[in-house]
Amino acid sequence: MVNIFVTVMRWISGWPLSRVRALGAVFGLLLWWFAARRRHIARVNLRLCFPDLTPADRNRLARQHFTAFGQSVIDRAWLWHAPESVVRERLQWTGQVEALSAPGPLIMLAPHFVGLDAGGLAVGYRFAPAPVAFIFKPQSYPEIEQWVRTGRERTGNARLYFRHEGIRKILSGIKHGEPLHLSPDMDFGAKDAVFVPFMGVPAATLMSLHRMARLTGARVVPVITRLTDQGYSIEVLAPLADFPSQDMAEDTARMNRVIEQQLRRMPEQYHWVHRRFKTRPPGEASVY
Repeated sequence: MVNIFVTVMRWISGWPLSRVRALGAVFGLLLWWFAARRRHIARVNLRLCFPDLTPADRNRLARQHFTAFGQSVIDRAWLWHAPESVVRERLQWTGQVEALSAPGPLIMLAPHFVGLDAGGLAVGYRFAPAPVAFIFKPQSYPEIEQWVRTGRERTGNARLYFRHEGIRKILSGIKHGEPLHLSPDMDFGAKDAVFVPFMGVPAATLMSLHRMARLTGARVVPVITRLTDQGYSIEVLAPLADFPSQDMAEDTARMNRVIEQQLRRMPEQYHWVHRRFKTRPPGEASVY
């Protein structure tokens, strides 16, 4: 089954982008109807994060998210299989791109918007042939893992690390000039996390950005990827000033505020199908 899926993705990689996106929208609609658990998670997340919206508006936003999510999944066809010239043309850099080239250690804060893989690929191309570090969680199925890994490594310079391996090698790489593309805005439990607000809701949030920046002296530059009609826009924001501070919890809360600002610009593109609030403070019941 996986081989058939990959074969189809290779086949459609040559389609015009508008046609790929239309197929992605259909895929998103199928997910909306058949992935009931993920639909429920998205609705709960939106209810918590946007309490001022009407239920109808939140439901509309949830459906828009599934469309964008479905399109981002099918976009892996051309991201991972189309000629490099096509991929580069559809990945457009904007903002303070020069901040990525400044001397010294670098951590790119890359939140979980639907275009995250596209942004990672763009970063790989931009720094090639120098290595760029990424932290991933392995896929559940070996065949999918192989396909995903091959796609993420297509630039030839992606250095993949996995959470269960610890951070010593990652820190060493940053200190020796290996930029890190970091996405610490998911709920991985209470370990190494602190409860700080995310869209007004206490959220278990990894403190890795503060710790890594502090231990390596790296500057932190937010890199935000947006799905567009032309492909993807990778926007580089200004480096975070006076970061890290002495206060780990405040720095982690500040990271969430940076993500919130971007989320409000394109709320349908944040990764709402993840249980962002699955870990609750002591005494609080599950929200899901």
